[in-house]
Parts: sequence; structure tokens; C-alpha cells
Amino acid sequence: MSARQPTHAIDPQFTQRWSPRAFTGEAIDEPKLLSFLEAARWAPSGFNAQPWRFLYGRAGTPAWAPLFDTLSAYNQGWAQRASALVLIVSRTVWQAPGKDEAGPNVTHAFDAGAAWGHLALQASLAGWATHGIGGFDRDKARVSLGIPDDYQLHAVIAIGRQGEKTVLPEALQARELPSQRLPLAQLAAEGRFAFTD
Repeated sequence: MSARQPTHAIDPQFTQRWSPRAFTGEAIDEPKLLSFLEAARWAPSGFNAQPWRFLYGRAGTPAWAPLFDTLSAYNQGWAQRASALVLIVSRTVWQAPGKDEAGPNVTHAFDAGAAWGHLALQASLAGWATHGIGGFDRDKARVSLGIPDDYQLHAVIAIGRQGEKTVLPEALQARELPSQRLPLAQLAAEGRFAFTD
């Protein structure tokens, strides 16, 4: 596979960051993990509502198992070597300025995605890798972690130091490399929707 090459000039951090599954199992201290969440805290959000919330557990602590146990067996197979897991959720309602009661927050998921992007880039800049996981039991997580009904569960993020791909099952080893992206021309159009899927 060829190296990632942007079509237009961008900072190298965007092409250097990718989502490996092979981790070393190295411990992460809480201040380091919190620095990644601090970067996420500064993401933009509609009306600065900041609907995102982060539930985290570091490997070897009591907070790890409730998060790890929600992952599918497939994801547990590789995420067991992560240093931390972070569940990202966002509140689906909010009370707008000047309103007497809460209503739907239509941008909650969009805003939580911006926070995840900040987290991933800060971790990468610090020499740590992240991998977003959609394969987890949301109902189990809601119950075991006490998440209220007005929060949507988005993804569990595995964080760790990148390890050798040989720690992975053979089927995953072939996939352990940075993925490419669609050409920008297939993703951006001026003025009018002009995409064919």
C-alpha cells in the first residue's frame, strides 16, 4: 500500500494519525489520559452546549472491566492490550438560552464527533494510538455504567501505545496499516449536491 498523500497541503498530523489494533499493553497514567480528554473538551459545539461526556477506564483498574465487558468478542480479542477505554456519549436534549425547558439537541452527535477527533489527534501528537469501536453492547453499557436515557452512546475508544502486528490474530495482521481515503472530489462539491454513491 502506498503512503498516505493528501491532494492539498495540510499538516502532516492528519495523515500520520491512523487506527491500529495492535497495542503494547503499556500502562497509561491518568494525567496523560486526561490530557487527551482535555483536548476533546475544547472541540466546537452548537451554542457551546458541549453535549459530549466521556466514561473511561484504565487497564488494571476497577473501571476497566465494565467497559471492556461491553465489547464484542471480536473486539475484546485485540482491545485487551489497550491501555485505556473511553466511552463517548452525548446528551440528546438541552436547554437553549432563553428557553424554559429542554428540547432536542439536533447536533449532539455531530458535536461529539468533533470531540472524538480532537481526542484522537491529541493522543497521536503525544505518541499514543486510538481506535474507535462501534461493536459493543449499548444496552449493557447503559445499564452497567448508569447512563441516563437522554444520552446516546456512540463509540468506545481504545487507547494504547502501538505494538507489533504479530500480537494480533493472523486475519487482522494483514489489515494493520493506515487506510486510504476517497478522493476529495468524491466528497466535496461546490454549490450543489453532485455525488453518486
